[in-house]
Amino acid sequence: MTTYSAKPSDVTRKWYVIDASEATMGRVATKIATLLTGKGKPQFTQHIDCGDYVVVVNAANLQLSGNKLEDKMYYRHSGFPGGLKEASLKEVLSGGTPERALYEAVRGMLPVNKLRDPRLARLKIYMGSEHNHEAQKPEAISVKGTK
Repeated sequence: MTTYSAKPSDVTRKWYVIDASEATMGRVATKIATLLTGKGKPQFTQHIDCGDYVVVVNAANLQLSGNKLEDKMYYRHSGFPGGLKEASLKEVLSGGTPERALYEAVRGMLPVNKLRDPRLARLKIYMGSEHNHEAQKPEAISVKGTK
């Protein structure tokens, strides 16, 4: 018996829509990361990108638990001495890029290798309930109530 190894030509990609306002940020990010990696597919192979496209709507209405608005911090560095910038989750959500919080949560759940950037390129995040991917006929997935 031989082990099946998927080839890039064997991969078929589907489109999914997830409503971010249904569950907390961590549960939504976990579901997104699983779909982007393709771990739910029978032909999943570690070194081949088998994941699907994910469209996230209502990202402005993210649910959070605990004291994360004040306690959770995002850091970036310019590369120059003293160039560390920090922002709390509250500042990120109220600032100009509230989708960054969900993007960074998903990015942290993906393995750090050369497949991470192509996987993140298939993640589309929208603040409202409208998106421009209707032509791909995305399948709606509910995150509500999953544990």
